[in-house]
Amino acid sequence: MSDNYIQNLFAERIGGKNYGKSTAIYKFEKIKRARLAAVAANPGIEILDLGIGEPDEMAFPEVVAKLHAEANKPENRFYADNRDDVLKQAAARYLEKVCGVKGIDPETEVLHSIGSKAALSILPAAFINPGDYVIMTTPGYPVFGTHAKYYGGLVYNLPLTEANHYLPDLESIPTDVLQKAKVLVLNYPNNPTGASATVEFYTKVVEWAKKNRIVVLSDCAYAALVFEGKPLSFLAVPGAKDVGIELHSTSKSFNMTGWRCGFVAGNALLVKAYGDVKDNTDSGQFLAIQHAAAYCFDHPEITEKIAGKYSRRMDSLVEVLKASGFNAKKPKGSFFLYVKAPKAAVKKDGARVEFKSAEDISQWLITEKLISTVPWDDIGAYLRFSVTFNAKDAADEKRVLAELAKRLSDVKFEF
Repeated sequence: MSDNYIQNLFAERIGGKNYGKSTAIYKFEKIKRARLAAVAANPGIEILDLGIGEPDEMAFPEVVAKLHAEANKPENRFYADNRDDVLKQAAARYLEKVCGVKGIDPETEVLHSIGSKAALSILPAAFINPGDYVIMTTPGYPVFGTHAKYYGGLVYNLPLTEANHYLPDLESIPTDVLQKAKVLVLNYPNNPTGASATVEFYTKVVEWAKKNRIVVLSDCAYAALVFEGKPLSFLAVPGAKDVGIELHSTSKSFNMTGWRCGFVAGNALLVKAYGDVKDNTDSGQFLAIQHAAAYCFDHPEITEKIAGKYSRRMDSLVEVLKASGFNAKKPKGSFFLYVKAPKAAVKKDGARVEFKSAEDISQWLITEKLISTVPWDDIGAYLRFSVTFNAKDAADEKRVLAELAKRLSDVKFEF
């Protein structure tokens, strides 16, 4: 067999000459495989999927109708690039009306994104040189850090702990890291913990960022999915626009995950830098999708209905898990419930199963109980449950949660 020279050409950032040889399996791929195996081993029995969080319903009919109408307009067929103003203006109105952010200039301080993931993946190009640090929170969404490392950057992970209400301790960052740090990435309401930030915390972040000359990137993918009070934006805090930008998305708040549309807003120079990198990355999202997204941002009552459903489901899920021994507490937002993972399960017949990690209990739950969850072993062992499970209506929600309670009823968990 001839030498496969291609194997030696891969970039070190994805493994170099060893690319493709790793046997490691991505966490969510493990969950997917375990779910498929459970379905195959238990034909006809329902899998209770409280795992990977993605809205269980389609975008609202009026949003789909708006997309259809906009897609029929000949003027919308061209490359969008970064020129169109419809979504920019709707985003500025949304930030003021829903999040209390005043004074956003749609011309210079807003730009659309092809979803938050795309924005997070290209923004490091605007900031990171080899040896620069980005400060991430863990557990969390790693995309910005992954791409920062692609550019030779370094990632410092700040732990999110229950004792600190899942807010990072900025004062714990070593001086040598701060001296080389460029960006702090925050995400509230948080994935996976469901925690929410406070005005006091954001105020401290602004002061800290100015003191240490660091850019703040606020990932607000779950911004308006709150169960009490009004959504809190980092940009609503005095001085925030001097130090940072915020990412908003239609994916979770408007049931539009596959549509891939959102916006970046905040400091004008940072938004301009994002736009310059974006110009060399994509040609903009289809204008019909942008205009449908703009319609959504002008109709926040859609998100209020979605949040109401998640809040109702969350109340019931908390009660079911508490009855099974979990220390479950309803979060203030998102659709995630984050709880400590049990160390053991004792069945009624006395049989005892021990778990060394959250992954162990997650695999046991899908195999033995046909319940899909997401394990997090980053800072202690925790399980993430999502209330985006499939259910046709409120009555069906009760059925699903009653079935969950039934499947857990013959087990006593030890923590």
